[in-house]
Amino acid sequence: MTSGCGPLSILYVDDDPDLVALVKTYLEGDSTNVDCTVSTETSPTAALDRIRSADPDVDCVISDYNMPEMNGITFLESVRESRPELPLLLFSGEETNDVAAEVVRAGLTDYLQKGMGTDQYTMLIRRVEHAVEGGGQFDPEAQTELDGVGVVGTDEHFEEADDTYASFYGYESDDVEGKHWTELHPDEEVEHIRTHVLPVVRRGGEWSGRSRGLRSDGSTFTESKMVTALDDGRLLIAVSEFDDSGLNTDG
Repeated sequence: MTSGCGPLSILYVDDDPDLVALVKTYLEGDSTNVDCTVSTETSPTAALDRIRSADPDVDCVISDYNMPEMNGITFLESVRESRPELPLLLFSGEETNDVAAEVVRAGLTDYLQKGMGTDQYTMLIRRVEHAVEGGGQFDPEAQTELDGVGVVGTDEHFEEADDTYASFYGYESDDVEGKHWTELHPDEEVEHIRTHVLPVVRRGGEWSGRSRGLRSDGSTFTESKMVTALDDGRLLIAVSEFDDSGLNTDG
């Protein structure tokens, strides 16, 4: 990577040429206070060819989601196959709920939803800086272990949970939606999460580790969990069930 000895090198991929030009202008502009150079591609296929053949100095790749040749998740997964160390960000107009599970399962570094105004570009370059400094990807262990995904709203109640997430706790997905997150943990674990996990996440960090889950029948289990904050203050939670020996019971 070149970020330690020169401008941050960013590759931005989006099939909208006007937006490509706009993002390049803002990210390279003085208003971001970040020394960076932005190269662009409107074709994910061309971007892949570039990364695989002749662009070893890219520090970070940013991609749109909806593109004609392949979607952003598929593109970024293909990038990771040849450049596993690269931080990969999705910058998309898709609602967070619609792509959150894909982002986690693909092991992408971050996701930022496109919005209105220029503040989004300042936020984008900050996410790039954080991604490069953080080493480029979610915890490698978490990438292979985390299977179910849920989203907790700012009121601390679940807005959604996929079928896999709900099944770990003995529920259907519809049953989890609307529950307070504390209902899925024994009391002693609730205290641990409030004092050790949430403060880290609310400061903009990401927490990965083991905790105890509470099933609908009152039994408990060891869970491997990743918790991170979304742009609007909601929490994205990815989880898998583990046996006491630390082996993933879900394969």
